[in-house]
Amino acid sequence: MLSVLRLHLPSEIPVVGCEITPYVLLRRPDNSISNDDVSESAPLDGYYMRYRYRIQSDKKVAMCSVHPTELATLQCLGCLKSKAHVSKSYHCSSKCFADAWQHHRALHDRASNSVNETGVEEEELFGRFSGGSAVMSTGISGSTSRVGTPSPSNGSVPSYPVAVSERNGGETWFEVGRSRTYTPTTDDIGNTLKFECVAVNVESSKPVGTPSSIMTSRVIPAPCPIPRRMIEVSGADVLGHLEDVRAASFGTFTVLSYNILADLYATSDSYSYCPSWALSWPYRRQNLLREIIGYHADIICLQEVQSNHFEEFFSPELDKHGYQALYKKKTVEVYNGNSNSLDGCATFFRRDRFSHVKKYEVEFNKAAQSLTDAVIPANQKKVALSRLIKDNIALIAVLEDKFSNHVADSPGSRQLLCVANTHVNVPQELTDVKLWQVHTLLKGLEKIAVSADIPMLVCGDFNSVPGSAPHALLAMGKVDQLHPDLAVDPLGILRPASKLNHQLPLVSAYSSFARMISVGPSLEQQRRRMDSTTNEPLFTNCSRDFIGTRDYIFYTADSLSVESLLELLDEESLRKDTALPSPEWSSDHIALLAEFRCKPRIRR
Repeated sequence: MLSVLRLHLPSEIPVVGCEITPYVLLRRPDNSISNDDVSESAPLDGYYMRYRYRIQSDKKVAMCSVHPTELATLQCLGCLKSKAHVSKSYHCSSKCFADAWQHHRALHDRASNSVNETGVEEEELFGRFSGGSAVMSTGISGSTSRVGTPSPSNGSVPSYPVAVSERNGGETWFEVGRSRTYTPTTDDIGNTLKFECVAVNVESSKPVGTPSSIMTSRVIPAPCPIPRRMIEVSGADVLGHLEDVRAASFGTFTVLSYNILADLYATSDSYSYCPSWALSWPYRRQNLLREIIGYHADIICLQEVQSNHFEEFFSPELDKHGYQALYKKKTVEVYNGNSNSLDGCATFFRRDRFSHVKKYEVEFNKAAQSLTDAVIPANQKKVALSRLIKDNIALIAVLEDKFSNHVADSPGSRQLLCVANTHVNVPQELTDVKLWQVHTLLKGLEKIAVSADIPMLVCGDFNSVPGSAPHALLAMGKVDQLHPDLAVDPLGILRPASKLNHQLPLVSAYSSFARMISVGPSLEQQRRRMDSTTNEPLFTNCSRDFIGTRDYIFYTADSLSVESLLELLDEESLRKDTALPSPEWSSDHIALLAEFRCKPRIRR
């Protein structure tokens, strides 16, 4: 007979928009044990599993929109008047209410314009359920009300059919789902869910034995981070000279680079400060998707994309939003728990804007093998390969702008663009290996540049801080022969140091903040978040163990100019309660986004 041996929920706290997938361990009729489902359409020896979710909505409470695990004590009446979603209106204390005001008041203005380009409210489309960092001011007379004893007035109450309600010990339960998984909605916020499963006899359609059940904590709204704005930086080239914007031949396009933190690395041991529900993949994937889609980038370069997550989630989900996908996984498997997992780099581009011309895959392991065969003595090859092989890759895509041949001053011309996406994941002490990998990538890009007159973008997590040898090679085109990083070279792969150069006119996009001559509040705020000695952000990676810059978007300055940049985050606000990842931000890195314009070609 079919029976349930064990029932477990991966996360004790259900979050709106994040699918609940219970772990159900079954004993099959042949006494074997499996967690595979036995559905009604494919019964096993006359039995199948029946599932349902029920909710006790008569005991609903309001949850804070900023601190979603806390009960609400205040409600913003302004939200209700502006028709913002009721879940965004709750706060757990007057301090929470006041601290959040500067961002939260924008919710009132945006509420009437909350329909996105598909005509569906973003909240319903993506499950964006709370104000996250949203805030309000207690200084506004009559703007808040005190939340008292939980009652239907504390939030919208779903109209569950009476036919599926049950009275059990004086409690009323409503059925909300009949599948093994369930995705909480905004109507579920503040409610407790009960998941039940039982084996059913096919012939009688009656349950066999007592149903197994498990209760969740109250459903919470997921926090959402403070929206990041694009800051205009156009008007000066890399030398500080004014550009004639009218001379630009083509329209602008945006490029996003983001290390999203693969699930196989997002362990509670590494990120013990992040709540388990916020570290779980079902939550993080939805939060990451909302963030990525919200940037509306034309080209997206993601690092640390797990191969199964690319195939099962990111590729199909971004396809719905008009993106074509390219992917390159690392060259060996990383063992994780009971399964082997791979991560790699994924590049997406809008199908309505670009067409795919060519794809190059760089495998640094193959380059390491060629290097050892060429320059390492036979008796040292094993040691050399052990040091050099780190399984990293780079994904290079050549794209064509579909609108370039419509430009009046260059009829019939093709505008190509080369986009490199990489993650140089090398231990910090192996500075020689890190520099060698970056140099290998740049030499490969040089060959592409020689074969075609093509603008280039080099994006990724280089695992190298500003001022390091790899950063110097990228930004300056060479490495000073006295650079301290060159002192680590046990294999002699960096000698002579004079070979460590390239001819690509690469410039870091975010250095534009430091180069701008114009003055304004937004620009000055961004400059305070830059390192004045390196002209790079103070950080792009912010965990408890490390804070600094490792992520970059480089571009060829002779063919591209920067128009605007996604604002940088403030360390103090990020680390006020915790480091990254956090409930608001689902990676330990922050996203970089730059808007570019192709410069006009010079006819010879």
